[in-house]
Amino acid sequence: MYLSTVSRPTADPPGRPGRRFALVSGNVVALGTVSLITDVSAEMVTAVLPLYLVLGLHLSPLAFGVLDGVHTGATAVLRVVGGFAADRFRRRKLIAGVGYTLSAVAKLGLLLAGRSVPAIGAVIAVDRLGKGVRSAPRDALITLSTPPESLGRAFGVHRAMDSVGAFLGPLAALAVLLAVGQSYDAVFVTSFCVAALAVVVLVLFVRERQPTAAPDGAGEPKVSVREALGLLRNRPARRLVLAAALLGLATIGDGFVYLLLQRREDLDLRWFPLLAVGTSLAYLLLAAPLGVLADRIGRLPVVVGGYVALGVTYLLLCRPVHGWPSLALTLALYGTFYAATDGVLIALAGPVLPERLRTTGIALVQTGQALAYLVSSILFGLAWQAWGPASAVRAAAVAVVAVLVGTVLLLVPASRLVPRRMSR
Repeated sequence: MYLSTVSRPTADPPGRPGRRFALVSGNVVALGTVSLITDVSAEMVTAVLPLYLVLGLHLSPLAFGVLDGVHTGATAVLRVVGGFAADRFRRRKLIAGVGYTLSAVAKLGLLLAGRSVPAIGAVIAVDRLGKGVRSAPRDALITLSTPPESLGRAFGVHRAMDSVGAFLGPLAALAVLLAVGQSYDAVFVTSFCVAALAVVVLVLFVRERQPTAAPDGAGEPKVSVREALGLLRNRPARRLVLAAALLGLATIGDGFVYLLLQRREDLDLRWFPLLAVGTSLAYLLLAAPLGVLADRIGRLPVVVGGYVALGVTYLLLCRPVHGWPSLALTLALYGTFYAATDGVLIALAGPVLPERLRTTGIALVQTGQALAYLVSSILFGLAWQAWGPASAVRAAAVAVVAVLVGTVLLLVPASRLVPRRMSR
């Protein structure tokens, strides 16, 4: 129901009603398909990694926090390098393809790492390097394939397709483990094969989208380092980067959330991957509707609502309430947090950033958030070790409140620059 009948948005002929209300471009669907397949691969590994590291290799909460932070933040600066290269050479698809390929190869690296924690950390860094390189060019391609007033819907559809992969990945990991026993190597090999398929789909079906100001790049100078750095002198862009960094400080990471749930509910380890399935199901159901809502009422209120859901999730984690209803509510709220924030924040940022520097700007926003997440994961691991899990989660809930206040103060001026949905 989301497929467009044309390859890119076009103006409605005079006197005819608009047809864009239920459509996204074919490029968005192709990119969503790539993300769906990639997330099946990634979530197969993510679903078993906390068990493998904490229960299999007996890592401490602090050591897991460091590795979890590396999983998202250690290579974050390279996002900017990838974003700048994509803008300078106008090869967003190529740069994204390099990132997807790196992540695929890293799945095989886990086989070679064995039980060596430093080697596992290095492989995880390569995997996240791939994610860091591909994220900004992919999101820039979405913004360049979509009218500004429909960005919330486009990112909602893309993230919904992405979350289908996140939903299927843990189920695939569980199926592999049930078929071959507790063999993590089998999960890693299967994950690599799926990731390789995603690269093939990217090459065959995703189209490069050039900025409208210069469709072929003719007669326009290449983006310079000085011009890219000048983004941080742009007040709206600077506010977005600072807000993204603040929001990253409020996020403790999926691994910690699922380990806390497993401890609280005393779940059998076989069912641990299904916790990610519950989150992904909520994300899948809500990503597109919340994206459309963001286009209608404004993107900042939806982002704020998502972090309110995150704060409530943390409060539920530290309550001594057991049972499936409490577990389902916690996972639903956690999925709501992702659905309301993951793509909507980039949709908020897209129209504020100049087309020439769109990929670099998105990379800066993602880098600020990822570096803050690295700090947050380490701090949460320290707090868990020093105070215990319940007190650490309460501190995280307090941090969400403080972060939301700062974020609203920073983003209210920027959000006024985002085009609202066009009236019909």
